[in-house]
Amino acid sequence: MSKGSELWGHAKQRIPGGSMLLSKRAELMLPAGWPAYFDRTEGCRVWDLDGVEYLDFGFMGIGTNILGYSHPKVDEAVRRTIDKGNLSTLNAPEEVWLADRLVELHPWADMVRYARSGGEVCAIAVRIARAASGRSKVAFCGYHGWHDWYLAANLGTDDSLDGHLLPGLEPRGVPRELAGTSIPFRFNDLDGLRTILANDPDVGVIFMEVQRSTPPAPGFLEGVRELATQHDAVLIFDECTSGFRRTLGGLHLHYGVEPDLATFGKTLGNGYAITAVVGREEVMQAAQSTFISSTFWTERIGPTAALAALDAMAEEDAPARVHALGEAVLERWQESAGGAGLTLSLGELPALATYTVDGHDPLLVKTYLTSRLLEEGFLGGPVLYASIAHTPDLLDRYFDALSPIFGEIADLGDEGMRAALPDGTAQSGFARLT
Repeated sequence: MSKGSELWGHAKQRIPGGSMLLSKRAELMLPAGWPAYFDRTEGCRVWDLDGVEYLDFGFMGIGTNILGYSHPKVDEAVRRTIDKGNLSTLNAPEEVWLADRLVELHPWADMVRYARSGGEVCAIAVRIARAASGRSKVAFCGYHGWHDWYLAANLGTDDSLDGHLLPGLEPRGVPRELAGTSIPFRFNDLDGLRTILANDPDVGVIFMEVQRSTPPAPGFLEGVRELATQHDAVLIFDECTSGFRRTLGGLHLHYGVEPDLATFGKTLGNGYAITAVVGREEVMQAAQSTFISSTFWTERIGPTAALAALDAMAEEDAPARVHALGEAVLERWQESAGGAGLTLSLGELPALATYTVDGHDPLLVKTYLTSRLLEEGFLGGPVLYASIAHTPDLLDRYFDALSPIFGEIADLGDEGMRAALPDGTAQSGFARLT
């Protein structure tokens, strides 16, 4: 047993679920044998506790590191901050400098507030938007974290909890009194949102991802913006995942549609904890009429890392590069799978590339791919979150390893893959509401 596997078994006795992040649970990758813990990182390389080196051609820190791991300019800035001091009774000037930079990148916005994780910055945005609109209900589309306002959409109207964000996991602990306060609508379904707004005057917030996989249909984002204006609702674009993966700023800048608020996380600090909500002054000032406050939102490392990361993204043209790399990966996946007689269905946000193999059990394919890629020295599966550390030579190495695995999948079929996985399949992860 590897040190990582052994420690993971112990962790589940001390930490409910083993990890603070669902997506990092070892069982979601492999039922047995996943390294689970890292010792150090560099570029797209990860060394586990046994000193084994892997190339991360999977989630790259769950989407946080488009500059690659341990980027020297970002880490150097953080080290200087540590030497000077991270937190004191006085405020850190970097938070003001970062606010200026974010407003410069988003000319429609005037003001900024910070947090340290995506779920909490989404909760902050909802609180501000409710305060500004004076209405309590939220129409939402996409994934926005773990807080009560969002999980309330899973509450049934009777004594049972009949909706699930995660398979087999009920949102226990969410007050049933919140049922009906968050109302989901489907991406690219403008008529569905129009019906919600027409039938419920208490909806004062529209909260949505600009794109998760499928691109917005022509006129969809523009139509959402128009409906928000017509109904005097606050429009929030959640760019915690999509931000900085095509343009230096939010993906909404590429599509040319302006929200009232936008949230950012993941890539903003290139692995350091910093998230932000940016917005129009008339909406953001509503934060003064409610209570939103936390000591560690004022620590210095987060904004320092974000400033350095933004500089590096601009200097190295990172957003455009990861978008182009993702497009190339999607094309090469199709070619490689086609050579083995397989066809793929692709996720269409290139920098967060994903696929499923048509005609095969997705969970079985994911487990087999992950297991075989691990044997070849890669952390991976049917996903590749692009970074500028994924250089052409490393990309060639990845496809040299992947192409024969596609051939194995075609030859084995589902039953053969199942027989080749004595520990069974990985656990399923998110089953998205929208």
